Amino acid sequence: MARTDIYFSDLVGLMSRLRSQNGCPWDKKQTHKSLKACLIEETCEVLDSIDKKNPRKLKEELGDLLYQVIFHAQIAQERHRFTIDDVLKDIYAKLKHRHPHVFGKIRVKGAERVIEAWHKQKMKEARQKYSGSILADIPNTLSALHKAGKVQRKVAVVGFGWKHIREVLAKVEEELCEVKEAIGKHTPSKINEEIGDLLFAMVNLSRFLGIEPENALHETINKFIVRFKKMEKSLAKQGRYIEDCTLGEMERAWEKCK
Repeated sequence: MARTDIYFSDLVGLMSRLRSQNGCPWDKKQTHKSLKACLIEETCEVLDSIDKKNPRKLKEELGDLLYQVIFHAQIAQERHRFTIDDVLKDIYAKLKHRHPHVFGKIRVKGAERVIEAWHKQKMKEARQKYSGSILADIPNTLSALHKAGKVQRKVAVVGFGWKHIREVLAKVEEELCEVKEAIGKHTPSKINEEIGDLLFAMVNLSRFLGIEPENALHETINKFIVRFKKMEKSLAKQGRYIEDCTLGEMERAWEKCK
């Protein structure tokens, strides 16, 4: 038995022990629903360690995330629904099925063609599983930016979308004009709708440019935070608290920190 198998088996056994009659009170009371927040938190910590380019932390956080998978599988096993072995068997079969260019006779060249073939295969499976719609398996819990991107990628595969960047840019400009028009009419519900349309168009523009909008927004937010902290520090050196400054003073300090 490979060491990987031994370690994995030990971890599964540890999980079973913690959920047993004489195990940990906290672990025993958890459910799929109660663990949702933990799963989200562990996933975010994995992403954070990737952004920080910290291999040691990434290793640790991947372990925490793997533990969450085993936790859910253990709960399911106790309810006689499925086991961790079923999870492994199913993902192995699914990945092999979705890579016919590797394990079958289909030949696909280039990463873009692979992604296109992947999405087509997923849509074929979705039709069989969800009674027709290629959008039926979109998770409601995705962030809005991720959800918009996923929807747009799926419909683009079947040809529903623009072919040229100029058309996408024109749509962004159109939606921005509609936002301005709605603001001019002072209609909150319409402003809300048009802001949503503008954001959706911006996600589409990001997709055309090969940019992940969630990542781009995170980077902008982080850049803003760094600059704002610099501005606070700069003002503090002058004996000023930011809440006591005028907007003009803050803007001048902001420009110096750029």
